Amino acid sequence: MSKPAPLPAPRSPRRLLAIALTRTGALVGATLVACSPTPDPYFVDPDQAIEENRFLRVMHSPDPLPEEEEPPPDDQENTDEIAGTGQRHRGEEGKMGRPTSKSKSGLYAMRGPRDAIPAVTAPGECLGCEDPGRDSYSRPDDNPWTRALAEPLSTFSIDVDTASYSNVRRFLRGRSLPPTAAVRSEELINYFDYDYAQPGDGRPLAVHAEVAPCPWNPTHKLVHVGLQGKLVTSSEIGPRNLVFLVDVSGSMESEDKLPLLRAGLKLLVADLKPHDRISMVAYAGASGLVLPPTSGANKLQILRAIDELSAGGSTNGGAGIALAYAQARKHFIQSGVNRVVLASDGDFNVGVTDHDELVRLVEQQRASGVYLSVLGFGRGNLNDHTMEQLADKGNGNYAYIDSEREAEKVLVTEAAGTLVTVARDVKLQVEWNPAAVAAYRLIGYENRRLAAQDFKDDRKDAGELGAGHDVTGIYEVVPAGTPAPGGGVDPLKYQLPAASAKPGAELMTVKVRYKPEGADASSELQLAVRDTSQHAGRGSDALRFAAAVAAFGERLRDPHGKDGMSFADIATLAQSVQLPDPRGDRKEFIRLVREAQKLVGDAPIVVARLQDDELG
Repeated sequence: MSKPAPLPAPRSPRRLLAIALTRTGALVGATLVACSPTPDPYFVDPDQAIEENRFLRVMHSPDPLPEEEEPPPDDQENTDEIAGTGQRHRGEEGKMGRPTSKSKSGLYAMRGPRDAIPAVTAPGECLGCEDPGRDSYSRPDDNPWTRALAEPLSTFSIDVDTASYSNVRRFLRGRSLPPTAAVRSEELINYFDYDYAQPGDGRPLAVHAEVAPCPWNPTHKLVHVGLQGKLVTSSEIGPRNLVFLVDVSGSMESEDKLPLLRAGLKLLVADLKPHDRISMVAYAGASGLVLPPTSGANKLQILRAIDELSAGGSTNGGAGIALAYAQARKHFIQSGVNRVVLASDGDFNVGVTDHDELVRLVEQQRASGVYLSVLGFGRGNLNDHTMEQLADKGNGNYAYIDSEREAEKVLVTEAAGTLVTVARDVKLQVEWNPAAVAAYRLIGYENRRLAAQDFKDDRKDAGELGAGHDVTGIYEVVPAGTPAPGGGVDPLKYQLPAASAKPGAELMTVKVRYKPEGADASSELQLAVRDTSQHAGRGSDALRFAAAVAAFGERLRDPHGKDGMSFADIATLAQSVQLPDPRGDRKEFIRLVREAQKLVGDAPIVVARLQDDELG
């Protein structure tokens, strides 16, 4: 792009200000100079502005494009949905300088050094967050405050996924805040073990509950509900029929994807028993069986097949899933573990790519007794939303692998909980006592909420609980007589007002429904919970650590908000806990909180999003 001729002196200073400052916001910090004996505060010297503003400099004099680079096709169409990418609409050649070559994966960006353009953040986006690129996340609305008198029932499906925590960790280790949509508070909470007591009545799970003062609002209470799945020893685990569905498309070639997966699979191979069977289906443009069902005793054969996995081609995820399920059904082991494990970045772009079609395919297959777990890898085009839903509908779990250590945790250390199911379709319902509770809100589980009538409907799918897994729910509660957040409502005409509860009265009843593995009918258990917070002090170590993790998730979803705990206070609360930490996960959590605290202090200034028609 050639350098334009010097701009003429402006004839209408006020018009120049309206275009240069009000519409684009790009001349922030430009020097105002006089253009007449009487200084005019509205005049902006264009040459001075270009010299002092990095964004205008790169627009005015972009780096020259090497002649050997190939120009984009005339009909290349891109979008500008991601701020700061420099992508352009069809037919806008020349508006943002010459495009780069096809080496940019088809995304044509404005020339010039990346740090020459200030961060551009749209309203509601995360300040200080890394650009997620083509990563795909889904963020439902936060759970609202609900009045107990109007809606005394809170119902949700359990969630044993942990992908959000390790993905958040990956962002923070890279010294950037995660996109707010990538933060699912319940997956952060459920990443940790809270040392709940094992079930002792022959049931596959036990329920626990505790009430204590809320750490971030002393006028509120915190209710901690925990489910604990029974432990299963390695000798009790039946033979495993594992079919690994491995994405070997071109998007998997980076070091944090296929090479990391190969390292994780090798850790699993060392743990396989002779009666276990493992097979591998690789999929890219076409799908094929790269390892037939092989005994865990033949480790060298399995390792050779792992080493031969290489990336290349487009992604036909739907065909690969169908072939993997066919293999798992063909070699089904009665009373064993039959599972397909999908390992991918989720970049489905060939064959069955529609989200709903993939979900329906997985829903149909789970009836065969073959479940689906999902391992997510990489960054830049991580389809988090699709992979989470596939695992949910496939009666499995979703984990994100950001290191060999996490791969070992998921595939070896916690393999029983990851692969062995002890209870299916686990639903949790809390009935609140309006005499004791004015309002409540559930932290997390936004995409797991159920209607009250779904609780007793055995046809309604819900989450699965693995052997030794625990699941935690955190409620923030406003006691009766305390003003509730949000606007008020008129008194209800046809309902009796709630009477005041006596000290120590029941606060709520926790109800859990589940199907024991192998059964089609649900069982139910209940636990009445009294308000003992006046005697609880700060609460147990389990409650306080869960509260710290919940507060961390809420703060990451609104890093610059005024409600909740600061990162510094969250770290202090987590440090006060004395719980077993054999892998160092709790210490690592405190380091991540400190890292987030530093990043918030260094967050960039908001710059208004620039519209294409304001760049001409």
